[in-house]
Amino acid sequence: MTHRKIERSDVLNFFEYEKVRAEMRARIIELKRIRRVTVGRHLSFVFENRDTVLYPAPHEHSASLFTEITEKEEIQPVLDRFMGIDLGPTVWMQVGKEFAVPGAFEPGHSDEDKGKLSAVHFVRFAFSPEVARAFAGSPVSLVVDHPAERGRVELSPETKAQLLLDLAA
Repeated sequence: MTHRKIERSDVLNFFEYEKVRAEMRARIIELKRIRRVTVGRHLSFVFENRDTVLYPAPHEHSASLFTEITEKEEIQPVLDRFMGIDLGPTVWMQVGKEFAVPGAFEPGHSDEDKGKLSAVHFVRFAFSPEVARAFAGSPVSLVVDHPAERGRVELSPETKAQLLLDLAA
C-alpha cells in the first residue's frame, strides 16, 4: 500500500467496474464495517483508506475525483454525522495514557451563519513519529467531549489492525 496521489487512471471505467462490482462492493462494505467507529448516539467515524475512497467513483459516474491521501504519520477518518455539534477541539484520539491527539477538522464544509451544516466532515489526526510508534502497543480510544455529545470508545483489535496497516504504508 502506498500513499501516492489517486489519479483519474486509478478509477475503473464503468464497463470494467461492472465486471467486478459485486465482489468489490462486498469487500468494501466489510472493510468499512471494520473501519467504522461509533461514538455516542450521533457520531460515526469511518477511517478511509485508498480502497474505500476509490470504490464510489465508478458507480457514481464521477467526472472528477478529488481526494488527498494523508502523510505516513496521519490517519484520516471521515466523520459521517456531526448533527449540529460545534467543530471545536472536542474530538481526539487517546493513544495509551501518554498521548492525546486532537482532531483537526477540514474547514469549508459547513456555514452555520447561513444555517448550513454538512452531514459529512473530514477530520485528521496528525501523529508524531513517537505517537505512531506507541499506537501498536497501546490501547487507543476515540474520544468526544462536547456538551451535546460525550463518548469514549476503545478501538477494536480489528479496527486497530486496519489503522496499523495505514501507519505502516
